[in-house]
Amino acid sequence: MTTVQDAAEKLAQAFAEKRQIKPFSDDDTGFDLANGYEVQRALTAKRVASGAREIGVKVGFTNTQIWSRFGIKAPVHGPVFDNTLATDPADISRFMEPLIEPEIVLRLGAKPFASMEDAELLACVEAIAPGFELVHSIYPDWRITAADSVASGAMHGALALGEFVPVSADWAEVLTRFKVALLCDGELRDEGQASNLLGSGPLAVLRHLLGLSTCPPLPVGAIISTGTLTQALPIAAGETWQARFDGLPLAPLALRLT
Repeated sequence: MTTVQDAAEKLAQAFAEKRQIKPFSDDDTGFDLANGYEVQRALTAKRVASGAREIGVKVGFTNTQIWSRFGIKAPVHGPVFDNTLATDPADISRFMEPLIEPEIVLRLGAKPFASMEDAELLACVEAIAPGFELVHSIYPDWRITAADSVASGAMHGALALGEFVPVSADWAEVLTRFKVALLCDGELRDEGQASNLLGSGPLAVLRHLLGLSTCPPLPVGAIISTGTLTQALPIAAGETWQARFDGLPLAPLALRLT
């Protein structure tokens, strides 16, 4: 059986070479979520040793509408780094089978706990921003298990951020009922809503993350990307994508791809 360090090294080399590999679960049917998070931590350590800095967490597969597409039955999470923040235009040449996801990104102003009431949890969120996460697959054809996804860093490629807007106590309701339209080159490609995120929106995602034994430290200033509000859609260089939010005071977010 492949050791944790061997698996992390295999992933690191494959990412560096932009080379897809077989899912670990192909050769090890016992490769489970616990194994996946062990490999992820080892891969993260390699990235940090190479100069990357963890700045937050991405939570993936929070949209229950996409679970059947990927054979996933629960959310997963992985690190976001300072060097995976995307600028406009975003270079996607290093990504494999990339997809785009419009998301809500939280920035913490206080340390949250799973035991908190909704109002207390919201009070820990200093600001929110629109975001595009660019996800990609080190495994061919996006053929994954949850454990394989986790091992690779939860498929994280890059995160593009819009302007952060301060949060107030009266946002508790609007964060459960906003909508988003996803456009490519001006053409509507999909629509989503807050309830796609674990039934009630971004705060439900934060609460879920806090309740996991694998939840990483979430210091003040950390950002949490809460998962795609729409279907995750394929992207190509030359396209311009835009997310327009209805029900939240967020400016539209546009991202050009090169």
